[in-house]
Amino acid sequence: MRAALDQAERAAAVDEVPVGAVLVGEDGKLLAAGHNQPIGACDPSAHAEIVVLRAAARRLGNYRLPGTTLYVTVEPCTMCVGAIVHARVARVVYGAAEPKTGAIESAHRLFESGEFNHKPLVTGGVLAGECAAILSAFFAAKRGR
Repeated sequence: MRAALDQAERAAAVDEVPVGAVLVGEDGKLLAAGHNQPIGACDPSAHAEIVVLRAAARRLGNYRLPGTTLYVTVEPCTMCVGAIVHARVARVVYGAAEPKTGAIESAHRLFESGEFNHKPLVTGGVLAGECAAILSAFFAAKRGR
């Protein structure tokens, strides 16, 4: 999660919402790292999770990423949950809950619907305070401008 937080800092440095993610393989080795970049990339789907899944899929030459663990600083949204399912990510570890758009345990509980053909293991709240603090500081600075 520390590596994902580093990515969130990189997002904030380029004035993107500070969400970071990393994907590691079964062996614990880093496959991809990234951060939110929808503004810079002019791509509404360029959430940190999607950026990382795309990079790892290209690296491995396969859109399926079984056995991997996705670490992300904020609870994934509906779009990202869909990508996680399609990629067959084995485990999702996230930091801060996202009460407005979180699609795992907060606003929506998509994996509990029983409608997906894949359900990763989920661990939430890892370094939640630090993950939430970077978001709070970013938006406080935005409001102060």
